[in-house]
Amino acid sequence: MSERPFTLPFDPTGIVLDRRQGLSRQLYQALRMRVLDGRLSSGTRLPASRDMAAALALSRNSVVRAYDQLYAEGFIESRVGDGTYVSQLPKLSTKVSTGLSLGFSTGLSTKTAESTEVLSSKLIHSGPFIRLENNHLPEPKSGPPRAFRVGLPAFDLFPFDVWAKLQAGFWRNPGAAALGYGDPAGEPQLRELIATYLRRSRGLSCTGEQIVITSGAQQAISLCAQLLLEPGEVVAVENPGYRAAGNAFALTGAKVQGVGVDHEGLDCTALNAVEHCRLSYVTPSHQYPTGVTMSLARRLELLAWAERRDGWIIEDDYDGEYRYSGDPLAPLAALDRAGRVLYVGTFGKIAFPALRLGYLVLPRQLVQAFSRCRALAVRHSEVGTQAVMAQFMAQGHFQRHIRRMRRAALNRRNALKAGWAVDVPGLGPMPEVSAGLHVKVDVESFAREQELIARAETVGVELNALSDYWLPDSLTPVDKRAGLVLGFAAVDEAAIADALARLHRAWRE
Repeated sequence: MSERPFTLPFDPTGIVLDRRQGLSRQLYQALRMRVLDGRLSSGTRLPASRDMAAALALSRNSVVRAYDQLYAEGFIESRVGDGTYVSQLPKLSTKVSTGLSLGFSTGLSTKTAESTEVLSSKLIHSGPFIRLENNHLPEPKSGPPRAFRVGLPAFDLFPFDVWAKLQAGFWRNPGAAALGYGDPAGEPQLRELIATYLRRSRGLSCTGEQIVITSGAQQAISLCAQLLLEPGEVVAVENPGYRAAGNAFALTGAKVQGVGVDHEGLDCTALNAVEHCRLSYVTPSHQYPTGVTMSLARRLELLAWAERRDGWIIEDDYDGEYRYSGDPLAPLAALDRAGRVLYVGTFGKIAFPALRLGYLVLPRQLVQAFSRCRALAVRHSEVGTQAVMAQFMAQGHFQRHIRRMRRAALNRRNALKAGWAVDVPGLGPMPEVSAGLHVKVDVESFAREQELIARAETVGVELNALSDYWLPDSLTPVDKRAGLVLGFAAVDEAAIADALARLHRAWRE
């Protein structure tokens, strides 16, 4: 009796396989997609592996591997003596993702694509996505440091050889306890060493138990936003100020209220006029970006405001190590007697930003909550970096490096001051710089600010517009927001002199 010819129970048209890549994987993906989009319905009989191989000009082994994967994931089932069938599955929605890049035609219907588009549109127009769209950070500047990039220390001076030895020593024989899940607040030794450093250098009375290690200052600020703000609440920020902090607060649904800054720092009279506000973010040691140091009178006013409002103050001491006359200033937190100040510190301005290592010094009643919140986000910090930084501090390298960085920043500041142009129309003089890693220079108008920056860019010099640091809804006239912000620590004195020479030529053309 002649054998009845076998007929494929489905049309293989549209399965296009790239012969330069894994064929079994591609076949698995193609069949899987056909099940998901309904072209292979439940109960459909698949051809035997030999027949499928012949139809697609594949080896039988490639088909067997594809079938095995589909079987393992539950897409197909084998019936003894009867062949291979698509499993009995619930009716699938047509809302299958169209974003898979599989190397073959999916054949998804227009209706399916439209449904997915509608869902995506609804999602990205929801509250959190809208807030993120309006409050995300700009792309960071790329490439090696150049004059006058803001936010970068002299990381060309970092002792990478010492760091490498300490890191190799840790990973050569790490203790078993260090390789599991650690304390979400951070490695105890590092927290104790930070507390000791802050007591000695800042006069900040704290213990290691009050410290929570973070992935840089930005994560510390984000944690504060998550735990201290409810949607609709008001948070006061310096204006102009650190926009990334304001963005983190706005992402929670809070209302960000700018408060002006004068020669003494945050205007506390204006702050007192902000209704329903119980949280204020400040940079008192070196206001970002104007460089003003908050006076003692203002600090005491701000602390009194927090007590009166039953509120909180986030103190960001991002570059407090850089003081060029006398010791670093005692932080606002050192004056706090009511447990109202959350102190943010970072290693990024002493080591390098890519280290992603910062910390929060918290009032005791907040430590457990912040530790628990951080555990939900990242569980705990990467152990190697914390352990190596602890050794870096314990062996005295940290303090020596601070002294080296302070001297270098001072020399670079002096090079900028000595070479600054004094006869450029509309451009103010270089002010005195007693702290920090950047300086703000006045410009007569917004138009002139933009012109000076554009000309600088043509000769490869990076300047920042003071107008970019203001909140969009600021009532201050646009010309009063103008200025230049220059970082002076990223490159050495020779590079600063060269950049200034190029600037002078560009500005005089």
